[in-house]
Order: sequence, then C-alpha cells, then structure tokens
Amino acid sequence: MRLGGARQGRRLAVVLLGAAALSAATLGSAWADQAPTPAPAPNVAVPAPAPAAGPNVGAAIDSGIHPGVQMRTDGAQCTANFVYSGGGKTYLGQAAHCSGTGGAEDTNGCTSKSLPIGTPVEVGGASKPGKLVYNSWLAMQHSGEKNPDACDYNDLALVEIDPADVAKVSPAVPFFGGPTGVDTAGTTPGERVASYGNSELRGGIPALSPKVGTSLGDQGHGWSHSVATVSPGIPGDSGSAFLSPDGKALGILSTLNFTPAPGTNGIGDLAKMLDYARSHGGPGDLAVKTGGPFKSLGLV
Repeated sequence: MRLGGARQGRRLAVVLLGAAALSAATLGSAWADQAPTPAPAPNVAVPAPAPAAGPNVGAAIDSGIHPGVQMRTDGAQCTANFVYSGGGKTYLGQAAHCSGTGGAEDTNGCTSKSLPIGTPVEVGGASKPGKLVYNSWLAMQHSGEKNPDACDYNDLALVEIDPADVAKVSPAVPFFGGPTGVDTAGTTPGERVASYGNSELRGGIPALSPKVGTSLGDQGHGWSHSVATVSPGIPGDSGSAFLSPDGKALGILSTLNFTPAPGTNGIGDLAKMLDYARSHGGPGDLAVKTGGPFKSLGLV
C-alpha cells in the first residue's frame, strides 16, 4: 500500500513496523499509500464479518506461482494479486507504486517517478525473475493523462513470467479460491469483501494472510473502493487481490486511509484499470485468468 507511494517510504515503514508486525495488523497499518482523497461515508456502520468455518489455511497454499506470493522490485516487497494472460504470455499483477522511486509524498501516478519497463522482479515460487512489462503510472505519464481520479487510483503493474516458470502458475487465490471473473459493478456500503495479503511482516504465518471485511462504498467515480477488513492490510500487502462476495476480481490493495476512518484501505477498481491497460500499452486481449470455485465462507 502507499504509505506514500514511494520506495523510501516503504523501506522506512518496514524499519518502523518490523518489530511490531502483529500489533500493526491489529491497529490498521496497511501497505497502502495515504489516500489522495478522504474515505467516504463516515456514518456508514461497519458490521464485523460473521465467523465462518473455512478450509485449512496451510493446506490451501500450494507451492508454485499464484496470487498472494511475495514479489520484490529492487528490494521492495509487495503481494501478487491475480494471474493475467494476453498476447500469448502469462503475467502476475502487482501495484504500480511497488516500483515507485519518489518520496512518501509522491502518490499521484501521473507525476510520480517509477523504475522503467524491463526492470526485473523477483517472484515467489519462480526459478527466474519476472520482467516489468506494464506500469499504469508510466502509461499515464506517457499519454499525458489528466483525469484526476485515474491519476490518484490507477495503480496496476504487470510482471511477465519467464517461460521456464509458466507451468508453475496457478490462478487460484489461496484459501478463498476464485477469481470467478471480473467485477464490473463496484461495491455498495456494507457489501462483504475478501482478500489475501502476504506481507513479510507477518513472519510467514499463513493464518494471518486471509482477510474478510466490509465495503464502505466507492470513491473517485468508481476508480477506488474503501474497505474495512479484519485484519487490515499492512506494509507488504500492497497490490494484493480483493474479491467480491461472489468471488469476482474486484480490485487490488493500494492505499491506507487516515481520515475520516483510520485503518481502512483503498482498493483500486480492477475493471477500470484493465480497460486502461488494454488501450495504453498493455496487451489488447489482457484478461484475468479464473481460479476455479470460490469458497464463499459466509460472505454472501
């Protein structure tokens, strides 16, 4: 997440939060940058997700390359969201700000600097580094984007998986399953969401990765959705997948909201970011690969 969307900010967050990883999760620290606009609907009640029995977390995490593996770009750790296909190649998604090079205040994708296309990215489970092939920040700067909502919330990057590792790729989100498609309807206040983060601050404890929560509604004309999850995202979860109640790919973790609801997160709308990528340098046939049955776990 953007704590600012900058690499120095992320490294500082790791230093400050490393000794308090579990308490940070409880207090709502997130690997998201500070939201460019306030979270909506401060009067919306956020009911705690109902407890639900689920599959064994450890058993749900297979070896190989899949949503939720850790990714490292020039040392900065983020979490993979979904598996994508396009142009005959296979990609893993991460947040665009994971390759940002500016300071903590640099959260606008239309002006913030980033590492270039072609930058190697370490991918958990892969034998060879992936390669950054699309970054929404760079794409918006190249096209001279002026839409303030896109500049604030368009936060998607694609990492091409080396051909030697493609056979190891599974599109299923650990613990929850899915995605079953791409959500195009956005969220409404009170709607349930699910996510899987994999920050290194959790010390490799699988039970801390699955998260369920509640939507606080849309912002930025649908480019972003504010959510409250148990537990919130923490530094290193940035870019992780969010699923709708029916298991569709809803968005990716991007920002940490400080006001008016501290500890909530902003997730970029995946459908909008995919549409942008298809027309601004990404594969024209870019698509999310589905991951099989979704375990609703009481979300619907």
